[in-house]
Amino acid sequence: MPASPPTAPRHQHLIVTVFGLYRDLRGAIPIAALIRMLGELGVEPAGVRSSVARLKKREILVSATTDGAAAYALAPQLNEVFDEGDRRIFGRHAEASDEWLLATFTVPESQRHLRHRIRMVLGRWGFGSVAPGLWIAPAGVADAVRTRLAREQLDRYVEFFTAHYTDTAALKTKVASWWDLDSLEGQYLSFVNRHSAQADRPTSTPGEAFAGYIPLVTEWRQLPYLDPGLPADLLPTGWHGRVAESLFMRLHQRWSGPSRDHARALLTG
Repeated sequence: MPASPPTAPRHQHLIVTVFGLYRDLRGAIPIAALIRMLGELGVEPAGVRSSVARLKKREILVSATTDGAAAYALAPQLNEVFDEGDRRIFGRHAEASDEWLLATFTVPESQRHLRHRIRMVLGRWGFGSVAPGLWIAPAGVADAVRTRLAREQLDRYVEFFTAHYTDTAALKTKVASWWDLDSLEGQYLSFVNRHSAQADRPTSTPGEAFAGYIPLVTEWRQLPYLDPGLPADLLPTGWHGRVAESLFMRLHQRWSGPSRDHARALLTG
């Protein structure tokens, strides 16, 4: 699992959040509007331009024009990825069943570079590692991970099985070895510590809501992917995942509307 994100998110991550949240307000965002938006988050124009260049190189953004001005839009092939992200980031975790999804894959030596891509997809959907070559996740992610693998033309290499673990008394201990729950708990606790004071603090203007909401979503959006969504009885005592989720939803409900109004105003200049 990656280390807990810093208090100040990277400029590229903020830009991706802005495009993800407000992609329906305008097909392409003029660079002048993007500089205005990121300026309210403390990012200098030079930082915006260099980050946009990196995102173009990574094929996340593409060049466009709006009313004759330079602009940028999300790469069309990422529309489904962002739609999928909305469901995962803003939806609440469903309680997992006691059925497990096992995954194993075989890749020809001539295409060994694909092994890393498959591991990345499995890890991004919350799979843990039982043993070399054998991955595990709650069965509820089956359709989503198959869709993602098919989108990246990797599904032909991966086989899935559903199973029940027979030694229920040892399962909690086993789960702790399949996933790095201590690291994930640390990230959840860091999120709660960083944002809990904001839950009861009044927000007086749409600009303040925007300045709080964009970093909040930027920090939160990786966590629902890292969390496998384990049943509550298999989680460590005092688990902060549900606390963090409730805190995020509370701030999301408060800030998302005013932040969207402010983004619309910034987009129109």
